[in-house]
Amino acid sequence: MVFSSLIFIFMYLPFVLFFYFILPAKSRNGFLFLANLLFYGWGEPVFLFIMLASAIVNYYFGLLITRYIDSAKLLLIVGVIANMSLLFFFKYASFCREILFSLTGLTFGAASGMALPIGISFYTFQAVSYLVDIYRGTIKAERNLITFGTYLSFFPQLIAGPIVRYDEMATALHRRQITIEQFTEGIRLFIIGLGKKVCIANEMGLLWHHLQPLATRDGILCAWLGIMSFSLQIYFDFSGYSDMARGLGKMFGFELPENFRYPYSANSLKNFWQRWHMTLTRWFKDYVYIPLGGNRQGVGRTILHLFIVWILTGLWHGANYNFILWGVYWFAFLTGEKFIWGILLRKMPQLIKRLYALVLILISWVIFSINDVGEILSYLQAMFSWKHGLVQGDSLVYILSYMPLLVLAVIASQPWAKKIWDKLSSAKTKSFLEICSLAVVFSLSIAALVNQSYNPFLYFRF
Repeated sequence: MVFSSLIFIFMYLPFVLFFYFILPAKSRNGFLFLANLLFYGWGEPVFLFIMLASAIVNYYFGLLITRYIDSAKLLLIVGVIANMSLLFFFKYASFCREILFSLTGLTFGAASGMALPIGISFYTFQAVSYLVDIYRGTIKAERNLITFGTYLSFFPQLIAGPIVRYDEMATALHRRQITIEQFTEGIRLFIIGLGKKVCIANEMGLLWHHLQPLATRDGILCAWLGIMSFSLQIYFDFSGYSDMARGLGKMFGFELPENFRYPYSANSLKNFWQRWHMTLTRWFKDYVYIPLGGNRQGVGRTILHLFIVWILTGLWHGANYNFILWGVYWFAFLTGEKFIWGILLRKMPQLIKRLYALVLILISWVIFSINDVGEILSYLQAMFSWKHGLVQGDSLVYILSYMPLLVLAVIASQPWAKKIWDKLSSAKTKSFLEICSLAVVFSLSIAALVNQSYNPFLYFRF
């Protein structure tokens, strides 16, 4: 991690907030930019230069596109290629070398040995959207390099999203007023996100760590509960980070977009992607699918456009065969839902629709979470085979010990949990109960951070 969580919470964040608020408004972007750079460069300073280079290049390309109207399209193409080339070099070059070696037996260049810069997929997509939106005329190029750098390197969402468009931060970048209500809402969101990450995601990750190697020999229940634990881990990990990012954004006067909306309550696969990682879905729709032609050029071209989008979505998550397979999986089932069985699905009872979506979502996470294709097939076979019975061996011990938290995680992943909370707490007691609950969650989270050695952020690697 860039900072250890405890250093971030008790040292870095209070320090930045204190000086941020005592500085005059005109100096805050400059200070925030420096704070962003400190945050990003703390662990791997070399990555800082890459991100700074991206900020400078995209800043000047934005100005050039604005100034040279006749050459704007060419400048946009060059700018997009520059961004994607940087992403390709660090994220996909080694993978392409492996493919070429397997096909030809020849070695093309030496392995770079360079680790993937944290968050490069996120800030590269933001930079591309910035240039495209200038070309489209929906935003004006930012004239101040510090202000643009503050946008591109904004530390709350820099390394794991959400993917924020420039127009969503533009007004606040130039003038922002932070109210007590906004600041306290930011604290609330941050604590909720921290609790999701530390108290639920990390524990579900440990359960997945225990059950995954046992799933092919300890029974069908082990396989299903194993992938369910991963699905809960990745949801609470990523949505927890997104909540923390949105909460921190509010503390500094920025409103970041919502990224998750109870995706496991989806009643179709399309509905799932309207709720899961919504800023990524929006990015591919607005900057890939629609520019390709969307659904305006007939069924055949629509299917082709969907195929391109989902292959790219798979590759965005990682340079490995399983991510390509994951993209193909989502393309196949979403296309089928759109053109074949979608009408029938809409007539089904709500429970059937949700079970249909949940089963296919869980299968997709098997493909996503396991790198080896042979192991993926073995795991899927275990999910649909009674060869080893219902459950046996060590997995039963793990399942029973984690069952209370597993049930709590399932409840917390559904919207009716919030509805129940709202009904149980009256207007007079809600504020007091919420403060007490947040204090408990924060205390448990800090205690867990002190004791846990397992604290990964899954989406840092994307």
